Amino acid sequence: MTVSPESSGAVAIFASAAHSFAALVHDIPADRWDAPGLGEWDLRALVGHASRSLITVGTYLAHAAEREDVTSPRDYYVQIREYASKLGAADIIERGRQAGRDLGDDPSATVDGLVQRVLSELTTAGNPLIAVIGGLGIRLHAYLPTRTFELVVHGLDIARAVDISFPMPADVLEEATALAAQIAVAEGHGETVLLALTGRAGLPASFSVV
Repeated sequence: MTVSPESSGAVAIFASAAHSFAALVHDIPADRWDAPGLGEWDLRALVGHASRSLITVGTYLAHAAEREDVTSPRDYYVQIREYASKLGAADIIERGRQAGRDLGDDPSATVDGLVQRVLSELTTAGNPLIAVIGGLGIRLHAYLPTRTFELVVHGLDIARAVDISFPMPADVLEEATALAAQIAVAEGHGETVLLALTGRAGLPASFSVV
């Protein structure tokens, strides 16, 4: 499967991922929100960070781009790596913590509201050229698979942190896995990933495509 920016299914798969993420948040035990999440984030901050994948879609829809700098979800991750390195880990960590605080006293209800709002906006959005982080211009349908990817990966982080299941529709998991492989190839790690996936070698310690 190729993650295509022209795919008319980008919205549907994102919607499916968003609903799955919301269901996961509902399953988080009430006494676990202050428990460890990922790295320096507690669980609330981790969920908050993941919820930004819902928030940014609506935010960026309001910002049109003049040129198309990124033509695929794969290239988005390749180009955003340099921007993220300039932003700095401390800024990223604090954004997650603030997003966690923004979830309020009822995080499940907040996430439900975010899902409802963004999916409503997408029903009439079309496929505009939007300006995303770093000012990069990208088509909406090329950007959405990156948000699906974030919801899936961080959803798995959340599920592992609290030892609960995170069932995902097959098309959601397929798109996220395919994108991870495409990023690996673009960054020169295709052979490493292919050997690992076919049981011929293990991945290096701390290996990541993002």
